[in-house]
Amino acid sequence: MKKIINDPRHVVREMLEGSVARSPGQALLSNQNVVVRKQHDGNATVAILSGGGSGHEPAHAGYVGEGLLAAAIAGDVFTSPSVDAVLAAIRTVGGKAGAVLVVKNYTGDRLNFGLAAEMARSEGIPVEIVTVADDVALRDTVAPDRRRGIAGTVLIHKVVGAAAAAGKSVTAVAELGRRAATGLGSMGVALGSCTVPAAGHPGFELGDTEIEYGLGIHGEPGVRKGPIAPADGLAETVLATIVEDLALTSGQRVALLVNGLGATPPMELDILLRGALNNLRARGIEVVRAWCGNFLTALDMPGASLSVLKVDDELLALLDAPASAPAWHGGGELNDAPIKDVPAAPGEATTTGSPTPAGDAVRRAAHAAAQALLQAEDELTELDAKAGDGDLGASLRRGAEAVLTLPDHAWHTPESALRHMADAMRQAIGGSSGPFYATGLMRAARDLNGVADPTPRQWHAALVAAADAIANLGGAKAGDRTMLDALYPAADAYKAALDANMAPFEALEALHLAATRGAEETATLKARAGRAAYLGDRALGIADGGAVAVAIWMGALR
Repeated sequence: MKKIINDPRHVVREMLEGSVARSPGQALLSNQNVVVRKQHDGNATVAILSGGGSGHEPAHAGYVGEGLLAAAIAGDVFTSPSVDAVLAAIRTVGGKAGAVLVVKNYTGDRLNFGLAAEMARSEGIPVEIVTVADDVALRDTVAPDRRRGIAGTVLIHKVVGAAAAAGKSVTAVAELGRRAATGLGSMGVALGSCTVPAAGHPGFELGDTEIEYGLGIHGEPGVRKGPIAPADGLAETVLATIVEDLALTSGQRVALLVNGLGATPPMELDILLRGALNNLRARGIEVVRAWCGNFLTALDMPGASLSVLKVDDELLALLDAPASAPAWHGGGELNDAPIKDVPAAPGEATTTGSPTPAGDAVRRAAHAAAQALLQAEDELTELDAKAGDGDLGASLRRGAEAVLTLPDHAWHTPESALRHMADAMRQAIGGSSGPFYATGLMRAARDLNGVADPTPRQWHAALVAAADAIANLGGAKAGDRTMLDALYPAADAYKAALDANMAPFEALEALHLAATRGAEETATLKARAGRAAYLGDRALGIADGGAVAVAIWMGALR
């Protein structure tokens, strides 16, 4: 791996510091990877916020500016930002006028932005969410509401940003965004993979004459492989799918976005633009606006995507409205005040007191589980790269490190230990793993409320409650090829061991063996949730990384 970076763990913060330094209208929050517009008045106009994993530059910080975003939240590379980061952004730029969150349709983004929106509403900030699911390549693989959000999201930024600048209400802005999103279709092609800094190697391999059709924006493989074709042939293949999905007919007015994925030269993008324009015009479709360049990339991936947006007079006026942001038009001025402090968060309950014997037992078990995850980082990274984006190992490493550094008072009782672990995991892990583990731990803590020294059967009930909470949050169930396929068999085996009057260590061994078997069996299941669902049958034969991780840390419990 050859990259112009310092430390893979710090690429996002250092990138944002450099980006904001050349953008006088922006500021970077002091304790979160959030870029905000300096002059935004949240009480006067609706704040538009967006974000997601880093590696998509110039998205999303590049669109923070007048007529576009009021804030952009950056997660780790290809990893959703945390709930706390999203909430800090809402608190900074949101006000009485409210906020609209533009969210790409990935599980981690929906979970983290959704929870932050709910928390902001409880603080009195009106919040609406516009979900973008524009990847038409998945039309035969998943339901429409499960499609990914990809490069067409940039056009939604422009529509809702202009609507907010015009003084429309938070409800009206969101309705315009949702209407635009229903008439948006995108599809990408790649000539090769990208290299995630934390992984250090390409996410997939292609032959000299192969190309991936219908890929996402996180370095994962596409819907299918095919032979490479001339630019006009690629435009025909992609646009045929978009036109059919959007039911475009002769006379329809559209806006076109040709987006580079990071390593495609402007020459090739302009050739693709030419082919796309000719193709649409030959169909009688009127292209009234067109953009070409790098708008939402996938690190150093060679490839491009096409996005088509149905427009009418109202949407066209919003696309034409003035806007000023680094990625919308450039400038060379330096920023003399790049850092802005984040507003203080409402007070949180704290735990006091030394660990009780039961709390200390939880600490020993949690530390052993964390150490097991640290040792398994490379294994989980390699496994996740085969059916996802390769960030699971690094994500769980951050969560494990956060648990290992919790202070003594966090382990006062089993309940407080679980609550503090939930907070630590939520804050340390930006992707979907963070909300899932945090939700499970919080539900288990609630189940043990007031229990000073839980019995094995009470621990079993807490485990089942945690698994149910994860299932409810993510919408998955047993058999969907997720972490639940390790959690539920483990819980059943643990109860069976208790019913058989096995010793505690024997019951834990039964729990571990059942989790391991469940994780192994996910290789035979068709994914119905998470990013692996986008691969269809191509994920078969690969065990689910989340389920394997559960088996790993359960094996350390003693």
